[in-house]
Amino acid sequence: MAGKDMVTMSQKELRRLHFVRNALGKVITQREAAEATQISEREIRRLIKRVREEGDRGLIHRSRGRPSNHAIDAKVKTKALDLFKTKYPDFGPTLAAEKLFEKDKINLSDETLRLWLIKADIPYKQRKKRPHREWRERKHYLGEMIQTDGSHHDWFEGRAPKCVLMGYIDDATGKPFARFEPYEGTLPAMRALKGYIVKYGIPGSLYLDKHMIYRAPRKQTIEEELSGTHALSHFERACEGLGINVIHANSPQAKGRIERLFGTFQDRLIKEMRLANVSGMEEGNRFLRRYLPIYFKRFGVPPAREGDMHRPLPKGIDLNRILCKKTERLLRNDFTVAHEGQLYQVLDNIRAQKVVVEERMDGTMVLQYGDLKLKYKLITARSQKPEPKLKKQAFRIRKTWIPPSDHPWRHFILESRPKNTEELVTAQA
Repeated sequence: MAGKDMVTMSQKELRRLHFVRNALGKVITQREAAEATQISEREIRRLIKRVREEGDRGLIHRSRGRPSNHAIDAKVKTKALDLFKTKYPDFGPTLAAEKLFEKDKINLSDETLRLWLIKADIPYKQRKKRPHREWRERKHYLGEMIQTDGSHHDWFEGRAPKCVLMGYIDDATGKPFARFEPYEGTLPAMRALKGYIVKYGIPGSLYLDKHMIYRAPRKQTIEEELSGTHALSHFERACEGLGINVIHANSPQAKGRIERLFGTFQDRLIKEMRLANVSGMEEGNRFLRRYLPIYFKRFGVPPAREGDMHRPLPKGIDLNRILCKKTERLLRNDFTVAHEGQLYQVLDNIRAQKVVVEERMDGTMVLQYGDLKLKYKLITARSQKPEPKLKKQAFRIRKTWIPPSDHPWRHFILESRPKNTEELVTAQA
């Protein structure tokens, strides 16, 4: 009984009930109740009559709790859900609703089907959520942060082999720098960085992706974990030596300025080089020296604050020694060093256990021990161990051995076999 007498109302209905009750009790007039509830006097009179006859329940709409006149039949709903589970389990609601109408003559909206699937706890294919990204303000100063990356493209439209454009763009002003390289690797990336430093100075930070050129792929060793350090790639080690902070982006959209620069270059730069009949990397690099200032004048923006965060290259710093691949190698007792499958003879008499092999940007290799540049030569003639001679054996077909008729094994089989039916029955018993 208590459940039947309970009436659930919204705040709007409770407010109306309050003024209807006041109008019934002659506390306020019907016109005042209508103005307070923002409905007509005719509607107020109807509500007062229903509340007088039915009580507070009379204020509730008569359709509450009843199925809609436009509701789809329960049999159709059951059939649609069964068909979805059997025929369209990997379909999305939109495509499934189309196929239900096309194949099974069940007319449903995709939203109705989606709500049915959610209520019945039936999984369906959903669109992947778009990751949330937050707008980042430009840096305030020139040279505070530089975005860099490499773009693989047919830059010369078949007039020369495909190559990579190593691009740099200032985050504050959009000032570009670029250089064509045959491939995207450690040494080409270092050559491009050297060209940028020689022209503008050492930037405060570089914003780049997580390519294995810029980030070491191997995991931390136990010693690195204990010391709080991590493995460095050759490029990261060179940047650390120059005092450049390396920042790795988690997505291409995070370094959108350099990505948009490449998109513009793949449209405008290609056409400009076509008009200038540029047909090679060397010509292309010379063309970029003339083109980039014109591009910056057209698309560059002034920095938020005046000032240049580029640092001049200190005197006495040899960029060729910093921007190179350095590998530590063991110096053997015979003063030889093994590197990349080759053996090198050190000509200097030093007392050392290890030396550093430096692969320079110009393709040369240098052996260093501290600040000492070692003399060496490549060992071309190396003694090789003779291969062991294998004895050749004549090939013969191995025949299956069949025992002769007088073999004990055959006598054992014959003696153990029953001689007549009575012995066979006895043996089985």
